[in-house]
Parts: sequence; structure tokens; C-alpha cells
Amino acid sequence: MPDIRGVAGVYWGMPAIRPVVAASWQRSTAAGVQPAEAQAPLVLARAALDDYRTAHPLWRAMPVLHEVLEQAVLDCDALLAVADEHGQLLFVSGSSAARDRAERIGFAEGSSWDERIVGTNAPGTALALGEPVMVRQDEHFREAVHQWSCVAVPIRDPLSGGVIGAVDLTGGDHIIVPQTMAMLRAAARLAEMELMRSGVPAQRSAARVSALGVDSAALVIGDRTISLSPRHSEIVAMLVAHPRGLTGDEIACGLYESESGQSTVRAELLRLRSVLGDDVLASRPYRLTVDLAADWTDLQERLASGDLEQALRAYVGPLLPHSLAPAVVEMREVLHEALAAAVRACGRPDLLASWTRQPWAADDVRAWEALAQLLPMTSPMRAVAQAHIQRLL
Repeated sequence: MPDIRGVAGVYWGMPAIRPVVAASWQRSTAAGVQPAEAQAPLVLARAALDDYRTAHPLWRAMPVLHEVLEQAVLDCDALLAVADEHGQLLFVSGSSAARDRAERIGFAEGSSWDERIVGTNAPGTALALGEPVMVRQDEHFREAVHQWSCVAVPIRDPLSGGVIGAVDLTGGDHIIVPQTMAMLRAAARLAEMELMRSGVPAQRSAARVSALGVDSAALVIGDRTISLSPRHSEIVAMLVAHPRGLTGDEIACGLYESESGQSTVRAELLRLRSVLGDDVLASRPYRLTVDLAADWTDLQERLASGDLEQALRAYVGPLLPHSLAPAVVEMREVLHEALAAAVRACGRPDLLASWTRQPWAADDVRAWEALAQLLPMTSPMRAVAQAHIQRLL
């Protein structure tokens, strides 16, 4: 059983815990994970799972992942698993004997291995950190998983750079070797190349800006990809919201709480024009001269059309999360609350569970309450939800 006293050095005579594991144990404890719990919860039943995973971007990459990894998985009597960005297992493959053993701990398609649900494990911790992770047997937070070791690597959207899932190899302690990590890294990169080949190039031909979950927006215009500064990201976000344009004074009001910053706006706009070009940013008033799609406006359209599932998947984080510009703060809060309200009212436990597992929604007590009300009394997720409600209240 994990003993958090061990994060300071040694626990029960074992060697010092690796920092990445100690930090994960602390997060698991804070989330209320119970080390003695035997199984991971099933959050996507078979009927819902089939529709969900065929609509997920990683569906397009599965043939590549299987081609690269499947024989190696069989040779070492391990399991290949692919999780979505929420830690839900979309695919699990391997020998029937290995799958049978794994199902005893709930390591099966449709189950959740989010770190905040089942504690330290390679796919869940890799998603939490956004980087590759190895977890040996006793490093798992839950006792039932101590017979397994696992290695996982995140898979990123090639356009936005956001994590959309993870590829994982789970088996005996013999898989914890550098070759396993190298193989999974290569497989993840091939999956990202396949996503680029099959879906992203058509999007990249148009002008597009991505600013959800990042402080510096990425702007794609034709063949150019521009990384905007945080201040230029704020200005572009304001101009996207006002296609007819804004005066310099209006931009200054949107950027600063007082008039003290107005003198710097003109210089910032001149620098932005030099970055974008006169053919993209016009003046009198300042406006974008190209049809610029944006990830947050796409999300708004999905939300307005009632496609909550795709809207939730597209929300990789708040709009320019650390911006203090009044105009951006208002846009960010309106978008976040609109999505939060729709999720709370949707009546779908899977979407509520996905929402509450995100760091920007972990303290949404009304969403946790809605989730608890929908889940049956026997559901492990209900106990998790009730624990979070008590902590927040």
C-alpha cells in the first residue's frame, strides 16, 4: 500500500521513491483515490464505446499503432492499450490470457485509468504530465496493480500540440527497459504523422488561430505558422471577436484596466503588422483581412449546434488562460461558463466525468453534484464524486 511518508526518502525498507512517482502519489492522495480498491471503474459501456472511439481522432491512427506494436506485444506477453485524453481506454489488445488477467483489475476497454480515479499508472500519469512515463510494479498507487508494470507515451494533435491520448504497454517487469520506451515514442510519432497525413493538411490551407489552453497562440496562414507573443495573441483574439475592426483606443481598453497602457498599443500594433503583413492586418480601423477560423469559435459553434461531445473534446483548456486583459478575461469566462452549464445540464455521466477530470473543472462542485446524482449507488465513481463534493464544500 502506498505510504506517502515515503516521499521524503524510504518507505518500508524500499529504495527512495522516484520524484515523478512521489508527486503522482501526492496527487492521487489529494484526489481521494483508495489504494485498496480492486478495479478501475467502467465509464464507457460497449454500446457507447463503439460510437465514442470511432468519432475520436485516434481512430485514424489505430492501424499504424497495431502494425508497429502488435507483434512485439504478443512476443512479450503484454498488452497494448490506447487511451483518450481523459484516460479512458479506447482499445486494449494482446493475448487472451493477458487480457483475462488484466480484466481482474479493470484494465479493459471502456475503463478509466485517469490518475485521479485510479492513482499512479503509466497512461494516466503520462496524460497528467504530458510526457512519457514508466511505472514499475510497486510504484502503482493501488495494491491490485502491483503485479503489473507499464510504459506510456502521450500522443499529440499535430496542429494544436495538445495531448489527445496515450499509447501504453502493460505487462511484467521485463518490459521496463529503454527499448520499450524507444519503441513507444516511435509509435506515437508515427501516429501523429498519420493524423497529419489523414486530416490536418486540409485544415492548414486556411487561416486559423489556436489559443485554447496556451498563453501564446499559434497562427497558421497558408504555409506559414506563426507563434504569437502573449500580447499579440490577446490582440488577435480581440480582432477575431470584432471582424469589423477596432480603433486603437478600443484595443487599449480591451488590453489594459487603466489608460496607462494606451501609449504602448500603437507600437504593439506596428510590431504585429510586421509579423502578419499588411495584407493580413489593416488599419483605420484595425482589422483582419483574412477569414480567420479559431479553435474557440469552432467550439462555440459546436456548442450552439448541440454537439456537446465534440465541444468538450475541443476544449483543451481555457482561452489564453493567464491573460489579464479585460476583453480576453471576459471572452474566456463566457466561453468556459457556457460549456460548464451545458455539461452540468446534459444528464450524461460520461461527459460529466470527463469534465470534472479536467484541471480547469476539478473544482466545479455543481458538476460533481450532477454526476453523483446520475450514478447508481454501487458505482465506484459515485463515491469519488461524493468525496470531491465534501472536499470542495
